[in-house]
Amino acid sequence: METHAKVVIIGGGVVGCSILFHLAKFGWKDVILLERKELTSGSSWHAAGQIHTISSDPNISRLQGYTINLYKEIEATSGQSVGMHNTGGFYLASNQTWYDYLKRERSKARYMGLDQEFISVEEAARRHPLIDPSRYIAALWDPLDGDIDPSGVCYAYAKAAKVHGGKYYTNTPVIETTQRKDGSWDVVTPGGTINAEMIVNAGGLWAREVGHLAGIHLPVQPMEHHYLITEAIPEIVERGEERLPAGIDYEGNMYFRQERQGMLLGTYEPRATPWSVRGTPKDFGHELLEPKLDNIAERLELGFQRIPALGRAGIKNVINGPFTFGPDGNPMIGPVPGMKNYWVAVGVMAGFCQGGGVGLCMAEWMMEGEPSIDVWAMDVARFGNFATPDWGTVKSSENYERRFVMTFPNETLPKGRRQKTTALYDRLTAKGAVWGQGFGLEHALWFADGPADAHEQPTFGRSRAHAYVAREVKAVREAVGAIEIANYAKHEFKGPGAAAFLDRVLAGRLPKPGRLTLTPMLTPKGKLYGDLTVACLGEEHFMLFGSGAMQEAHRRWFERMLPETGVAYRNMTDDLHGIAIAGPRSRDLLARLTREDVSNEALKFRDIRRTFIAGVPAIIARVSFSGELGYEIYVAPPYQLRLGEAIEEAGADLGLRWYGARALMSLRLEKAWGAWTLDFRPDFTAAESGLDAFIHWDKEFIGKEAALKERATGPKKRLVTLVIDTKDIDVSNDEAVLLGDKAVGYVSSGGFAHHVGKSMAFAYVPTELAKAGTRVDVEINGERYPAAIQGAPLYDPNGGKMRS
Repeated sequence: METHAKVVIIGGGVVGCSILFHLAKFGWKDVILLERKELTSGSSWHAAGQIHTISSDPNISRLQGYTINLYKEIEATSGQSVGMHNTGGFYLASNQTWYDYLKRERSKARYMGLDQEFISVEEAARRHPLIDPSRYIAALWDPLDGDIDPSGVCYAYAKAAKVHGGKYYTNTPVIETTQRKDGSWDVVTPGGTINAEMIVNAGGLWAREVGHLAGIHLPVQPMEHHYLITEAIPEIVERGEERLPAGIDYEGNMYFRQERQGMLLGTYEPRATPWSVRGTPKDFGHELLEPKLDNIAERLELGFQRIPALGRAGIKNVINGPFTFGPDGNPMIGPVPGMKNYWVAVGVMAGFCQGGGVGLCMAEWMMEGEPSIDVWAMDVARFGNFATPDWGTVKSSENYERRFVMTFPNETLPKGRRQKTTALYDRLTAKGAVWGQGFGLEHALWFADGPADAHEQPTFGRSRAHAYVAREVKAVREAVGAIEIANYAKHEFKGPGAAAFLDRVLAGRLPKPGRLTLTPMLTPKGKLYGDLTVACLGEEHFMLFGSGAMQEAHRRWFERMLPETGVAYRNMTDDLHGIAIAGPRSRDLLARLTREDVSNEALKFRDIRRTFIAGVPAIIARVSFSGELGYEIYVAPPYQLRLGEAIEEAGADLGLRWYGARALMSLRLEKAWGAWTLDFRPDFTAAESGLDAFIHWDKEFIGKEAALKERATGPKKRLVTLVIDTKDIDVSNDEAVLLGDKAVGYVSSGGFAHHVGKSMAFAYVPTELAKAGTRVDVEINGERYPAAIQGAPLYDPNGGKMRS
């Protein structure tokens, strides 16, 4: 066995084999995969093998389409059959709510170029005569769906990788991973040690154990999962070679397809059974678990009602096998923050739908420094140290139980809550806060009339929060509002090289001491990787404020490029909590909290300084995402409660009202301000998003060459704001923008702008359409609504309120 490799991949399931294939295909020949037993010995071999394209995240849907289309290539390259059956498949709705969901999925498919179409329930029954059409009201058809042979796919990837120069070794368990001072890894096996420049944990059922070898605790959890295979069904036997399409019944929480002359039926139990919570046994392999039919009896009964032939057929096999889930059901891939040259590709529960796409993104990322599309929905950095193994088990169980259960745009999930809270949590709860969770931290979404009233009703339309959010917006626009800002990320840089480092990393101009400014941060390919507020607290001392969700991704980005000496960096998000106040009376409120002069001349727009607010040490920045006169006040967590109490006391006669994230998102709509992870993300460039207005072109910065090329030719698409003519429904995101019968763009975010009283959206459309007054339609829940592109913010277009 070799003693050196560019990359060592640990794990020979579908994901590890796909990564090996893609790395080798794209030109890295010195890549090796190590498998503890035989290929597919974890969960891959007993997978149901059904493949489909629909996912909650559009980019994951794209990658699922890529995966399915890749199977012909690896079969041809390897000479190994993947057992592909291109039967097509349908998604069935048995009530109006699920029909609305399918309409939304169809809208996403329009702009992604996926070939999905609604067919009548009668047509679905014609294509699949075993279903009872009386149980359904709608069917969405996808010609890409079908099924494959799981073992055949794994071996096709591995053999195709060999054709391209990759290597794999079976019966070669990894017993130790140790990092050298140069950042490389010694991967120790019974047959010898390989020194690898990079390692990839694709351990599947053993992902946790492989992570432990390097001191990493991954929040993934294997789950027991049942499916059954029937004896031969006469109706299928009579069809001969004509194969039935695959199907998913959402309300029934089940999937089904033909298996030989019978059928395969799988379901996700309403109560998950985490398997081997304390660790996967070392000697586990080609084994199954004892069936627990009582766990799925209710779902089976429903399945027999909707596909009556199943109830008449004998059961040939009942499979109960473990496979690994992540906390939100999506994979966890990419370089691990805080580690050097350590990559993961774990929690890929839909490996035969997603494995090809995961391999593609991992190879691009490792070889080129960034994937070709935004993989945030799969990035391991979306979890931080809050994502402990215990929390991972709780959330992974919840996600398993909700595999085919809809999550509405206004819905928050109940498990794993209060993992992180601020000192104000109980106080705001008593005031009626309805909470969301972001990066493990509870943050207020909106405020009801006390705890008994603090609840949502999941809906695709305007929710019961609508009127409550409206009064919060009114307070900010007419008086003063207060909102917690603990969930903003804060990154500190200091030392003699801090300014030079940030000047290269950030595309915008660095501010002078005591000032702050907005700047984009680009990848080498010119894609957006940050929308940050940079503040200069002193000579060679800077603080960057940005997306709380992206804090570990940004930490990883900064640490990758930090010089050996001269710059000290720290993620201070949990060290600085705080409260923002905004509105025309916010200066009056602030004046009551501090001895300093806070007049417009003494504390200018975009000033920042250390001071004392409410008698506690604070950093105050004169800036606000609301578009009003406003201030962000940052304090250490022990001072948060005192600051909150003082703001309430001082603002009692000023019309003060607490407001939440929903109001803030409404306020920014009418200011035409985009938001990170929605309107700003690595799918877009600075020019496409409009953030090129903040680039300082007279300096060198990462991504400048690509940005200049685009500047010369102009972007192909642009971010625009739309006003939509609706009455009781608004966009959430990913709706198609239509011109005639053609999808020309898509919505990145939106909602109701309460102050101006209009339904609004941000959308990316071709540059030639991005003109004020252009009329388009937006598809919401299958209905077309007329919309007009705006040329300026609907509220305070010149920004006079903020500067007053």
